[in-house]
Amino acid sequence: MEDSTGEVTALLRAWHAGDDEAYRQVSALLYEELRRQAAQILRHGHPGDTLQPTALVHEAFMRLTAGGDVNWQDRQHFLAVTARTMRRVLVDLAREKVASKRGARAHHVPLESNVPGSGPSLTDLISVDQALERLERIDPRKVRVIELRFFAGLTVEEAAKILDVSPDTVARDWRMARTWLVRALDTGNTR
Repeated sequence: MEDSTGEVTALLRAWHAGDDEAYRQVSALLYEELRRQAAQILRHGHPGDTLQPTALVHEAFMRLTAGGDVNWQDRQHFLAVTARTMRRVLVDLAREKVASKRGARAHHVPLESNVPGSGPSLTDLISVDQALERLERIDPRKVRVIELRFFAGLTVEEAAKILDVSPDTVARDWRMARTWLVRALDTGNTR
């Protein structure tokens, strides 16, 4: 993995400079890793129909390419941004489904399969996202830890490297952020 890290960083920087071939190469190099991360995220449950890992990765890539000019620092930065993008895809899908259930005529992105899911409710996912947005105003690093550990599936050590803090700090932030989220969700104080 270490040998490819330098290659990925060089390709990300070339992509930032406008090299479309570099984008294709970095996509090929990281696709399986991102698909594993997506599968891990989706194993924790997903409201409504089950979203397939491939569809989640593809939607994240589409948003990354359409989202503007990101100055990629390295592989870890890319994985962190992708984790946040996957979170946004899931939350946007949940909001769209809630709006649809309320009779809105929202545009639907075909991301899910026909297999029924058994994950949290749509409002649960939206409530978690609202709580994370609130926590971000209080302590942005704790939200980054959640995104890196949960959405990117990184280890404590990998997250520590990205955040430039000690593994103990990441472990402590992870525990505190989860506790904070549970309390915020229990009290309904997510806004």
